[in-house]
Amino acid sequence: MARVEVQDEIDAEVAKVWGLVADFGGVNRISPDIQSCEVEGSGVGAVRTINTSGVVIQERLEALDANTHTFSYSMLEGPIPFKNYLATVKVNEVSPNRTTINWAGTFEPAGVSEEQLKPLIEGIYRQLIAGIKRAVAA
Repeated sequence: MARVEVQDEIDAEVAKVWGLVADFGGVNRISPDIQSCEVEGSGVGAVRTINTSGVVIQERLEALDANTHTFSYSMLEGPIPFKNYLATVKVNEVSPNRTTINWAGTFEPAGVSEEQLKPLIEGIYRQLIAGIKRAVAA
């Protein structure tokens, strides 16, 4: 099983960062590439369908813990050649106006090498974290 992890710090209070990260249906607030996001269900087990320039991605919320500021999701459908994908996002308070975010994912490559997929997934995580930084600064 391959693993990718990105950690960064954000100049914002943990509640503000968590509010963006935990909004499973509001992922378009942190990624300008997302044209639409529809959610079926609520809470753990909810499935979001994301449309980015005609590419459809379906993800399921696997865990959500407001006390530890952690959530996990799996990918059910999408263009990335892997299987058994599970990502976990955790935010922690460093100080009243500084938060760390840790975005980690595990997966099994399908038809491509782990070395090909890792930079792609790391880039996606970095883009999403950059989007969170922009959103909290706005």
